[in-house]
Amino acid sequence: MKTSTIALILCSAPVASAFTLFQNHLTRKETFLGASSSVNGAILSAKDPTVAAVPKIAQRFRKNTKQLVTLGPASSSKEMIEKLFLAGADVFRLNFSHGSQEQKKELLDIIREVEDKYSHPICVLGDLQGPKLRVGEFSKDFENLEMGQTFRLDLDSAKGDNKRVQLPHPEIISASEIGHTLLVDDGKVKLTVIGKGDDDEYIDTRVDVPGKISNRKGVNTPDSVLDISPLTPKDRSDLEYMLKIGVDWIALSFVQRPADIEEIFDLIDEQLPEGEFKPCVMAKIEKPSCFDGDNLSKLVKLCNGIMVARGDLGVECPPEDVPLLQKIIIDECRKQGKPVVVATQMLESMIDCPTPTRAEASDVATAIYDGADAIMLSAESAAGKYPEESVAMQQRIINRVEGDIHYRNALEQNAPDPDNTPTDAMIVASRQICKTIGAKAIVCFSLHGATVLRASKKRPSVPILALCPFKSTARQLSLSWGVYPDLPKAGSYGYTVSDAEALDDDGPTILTGSDDFDLVLRNACRAALKKGLV
Repeated sequence: MKTSTIALILCSAPVASAFTLFQNHLTRKETFLGASSSVNGAILSAKDPTVAAVPKIAQRFRKNTKQLVTLGPASSSKEMIEKLFLAGADVFRLNFSHGSQEQKKELLDIIREVEDKYSHPICVLGDLQGPKLRVGEFSKDFENLEMGQTFRLDLDSAKGDNKRVQLPHPEIISASEIGHTLLVDDGKVKLTVIGKGDDDEYIDTRVDVPGKISNRKGVNTPDSVLDISPLTPKDRSDLEYMLKIGVDWIALSFVQRPADIEEIFDLIDEQLPEGEFKPCVMAKIEKPSCFDGDNLSKLVKLCNGIMVARGDLGVECPPEDVPLLQKIIIDECRKQGKPVVVATQMLESMIDCPTPTRAEASDVATAIYDGADAIMLSAESAAGKYPEESVAMQQRIINRVEGDIHYRNALEQNAPDPDNTPTDAMIVASRQICKTIGAKAIVCFSLHGATVLRASKKRPSVPILALCPFKSTARQLSLSWGVYPDLPKAGSYGYTVSDAEALDDDGPTILTGSDDFDLVLRNACRAALKKGLV
């Protein structure tokens, strides 16, 4: 009878992280190899085989690219949220642009119930709205602007007409220069600055793309870096609430420069309730200024993750540039080992239709081939008619692409060079060991996830099972490529009961604060079997 073999590699990282590799697999039998307490050269000893439960939702974990799903009116019930999780959702996005704070807390509570039911960490991302730049109001509610006409934007609160309208954002007028472009209503109307008043009271523009302009339409400023904070009073209130209820990631909109990331981290440090886990920060790249000089590299270095926000990015940059910028962002994130999400209009037609267009399927596949950690659904899952089908379709595309030899070749060709550290040396070695012995999974033990992220950065050919003593760490890691964290109990890695009881998925017993490494390894085996990774 075959048995599964575990080879142990101990790391000299500060928390004594470890990688465990599984070789072969027999559905009902498992042989454990434990480690002594010695860090330099562990002694392996065999344990008696035990019976493990058959994984119930193994297919749910058979992918590397993660799925980020936005919740909304179409997906706010516990029944639907559970369906979305089973269909493939790894991260749920709470969009604070819509709805009340109390509604977001209700959704978070439901997510935690689903998490407990399936004993698998689920990540929750809170998305801040950011500044909304809009024109004022018109006497007739709207006006039609003609090609070549002059149109003034000023600070006068009087209602507008065919010649002028209020722009209640002095920072836009101040930052605008002759030749700069202003885009109204997502680019449906394009204005070019041709003049500017004294004391920055107004700007005169020429209409280069004519069209209808109506009350409170949005304004984009692709050529200007505005002297405003990315955090409005509403955002500051929402941020404080997010810290209170305990979201895992916070997405920051309207990022223009590295100082914006420093600002939100300072606020988090000031407002984080005592004893609460610090959330990760994700910068949404949607402004051309993010690509000025070395801004992108600095942004990736400062934050914990990046979102390619192709909605506003596609308005402020030429459409033909967006695919290239997407690749540039993903490559920079892979180079620095930070998770990156590709978002916006991935399966847009599935808001109303049960199947996507072929172009949409290709768009999703392209993001996966590029090496993104996660792909996102917005209105498709929040307000569409087919939220569950949208998530399932994304997973089908993920599975199809990841089964293609071209995908693995692309990952290998774009693999970043390892850092000159013992941890990276161990990770590179573990990838080679996986290939040599046909390992089924890599298990990484980590307190705060740093070693797990390094493993994910190398894109190994087998899943990474992350074991952490903190639920918040496990949840945050759920966003990273190829990482499947186990949900810890009582702040511990391990079990104090017999092997048979330890592998009882329905009611395992936990010892708080256990540091017995043999028990930790049993926990790793139980988690790998439960998720169907081996």
